[in-house]
Amino acid sequence: MEKSLPPKLAADEIEKMRIAGKLASEVLDYITPHVQEGISTFELNRLCHDYIVNIQDAIPAPLNYQPSSSYTPYPYSICTSVNEVICHGIPSKSQILKAGDIVNIDVTVIKNSYHGDTSRMFLIGDYNQISEKAKKLCRVTYESMWKGIEQVAPNAYLGDIGYAIQTYAQSFGYNVVEDYCGHGIGRIFHTEPQVLHVGKPKTGMQLYEGMAFTIEPMINVGTKAGKIMSDGWTVKTKDSSLSAQFEHTILVTNNGYEVLTQSAGTPLPPDFIVK
Repeated sequence: MEKSLPPKLAADEIEKMRIAGKLASEVLDYITPHVQEGISTFELNRLCHDYIVNIQDAIPAPLNYQPSSSYTPYPYSICTSVNEVICHGIPSKSQILKAGDIVNIDVTVIKNSYHGDTSRMFLIGDYNQISEKAKKLCRVTYESMWKGIEQVAPNAYLGDIGYAIQTYAQSFGYNVVEDYCGHGIGRIFHTEPQVLHVGKPKTGMQLYEGMAFTIEPMINVGTKAGKIMSDGWTVKTKDSSLSAQFEHTILVTNNGYEVLTQSAGTPLPPDFIVK
């Protein structure tokens, strides 16, 4: 059976997506000064949860999220993926950030029934305490995400996005995680289409105005393979190499794209983005 096409968002739905996306990005703005050496990922979760619920009057989508009956409900409001964790890292009182760490904080906010989903990498400690390997990986991962974003336009293909990300990341000797991908988003947290971060040009679903989905490449220094930990959620690189990820929620417009997860503190696009 063929999968049905994702719905084309109406104007009022797009506006709700803009609101949810901005709120998600503002959570990352809020938490940025707290992401420092000595704080636990549990405390980062507490701060984000309270901000989403009490300040934004919104809902943290990951909390108790259960994609299927085979999963245990996710126990916290954000994902915190440190160093060799590819994605879905669970906050912990015992995980204290230290100088030299890199951490991805992934936030999804529900507001007026619509989802905004975004993540950023944070480098812990003074700049000279971060290894060149870690700094380069984070930079290239961010640029890889944007290489994918700039492919988005009506009549482009999902394969164009994946190909742009894959070829850019691999040009630096990195590997792209293939087991986890971007996804359609709107009233539902994860829906069609699956947005792979590898691909071939002019293959896969053709894009059309009104589609919304995430682009969120996970890039590894070593093997692309991951392993799921005993908690059923945390995914680490199989060879314990560093991994990084960035994520935006994207809308296909009539002549290109709109990044929905933007706020005052959103990192600027790379210089090669001219839009």
